[in-house]
Amino acid sequence: MKILLVEEQDAVAEPLTAGLRREGFSVERAVTAGSALEAGEADLVLIDLGLADLDGAIVCRSLRERIDAPIIVVSDRTSPDVGADDYVIRPFGIRELVARIRAVMRRTSTNGHGSPMSVDGLEVDERSRRAVLDGVELGLTPKEFDILAALVRDPGAVLSRRRLLEEVWQTTWYGSAKTIDVHVGALRRKLGDPGWIETVRGVGFRLRSP
Repeated sequence: MKILLVEEQDAVAEPLTAGLRREGFSVERAVTAGSALEAGEADLVLIDLGLADLDGAIVCRSLRERIDAPIIVVSDRTSPDVGADDYVIRPFGIRELVARIRAVMRRTSTNGHGSPMSVDGLEVDERSRRAVLDGVELGLTPKEFDILAALVRDPGAVLSRRRLLEEVWQTTWYGSAKTIDVHVGALRRKLGDPGWIETVRGVGFRLRSP
């Protein structure tokens, strides 16, 4: 998997590149906005918006129009809405970043590169982050949407709590597992029928048509 890293500071880019390569990624670095826009194809873009030659938000939007690859903004502050697939706020560890990369790749590349997924009147579109049931859009929070998307990718299959923690919360800390039940409960209410999400005792959850 090839990552385009858009980062002008050597002190940031060099250890980040080394860490990503240790995790098995191929990394191409762009030091300027111009070189980023001229770079070859990549499977994912990591971009710091603080670029000297052009506003990073403009670069991000231009890359979105030019290449069909997910974009993760890496920043030391809350980032503006530039249409990125995820935002990672510094400081962060390489394991956290890799978890976020893999989660984004799963969301955007599964099932026909992000095409809508349908199960008996329930449609989930990960590109637009919209969930529609029988023609009515569900007002889901970001975490509720991510849980539903993870379940709908493989209807009927059991998804463990640990895997949900990794995919939705980007953590393996099992102490967070109780919050999954809270979000699943809210999601069931919004779906209008608790039968949509079945609890498999001691394991996790699965999606099924009620």
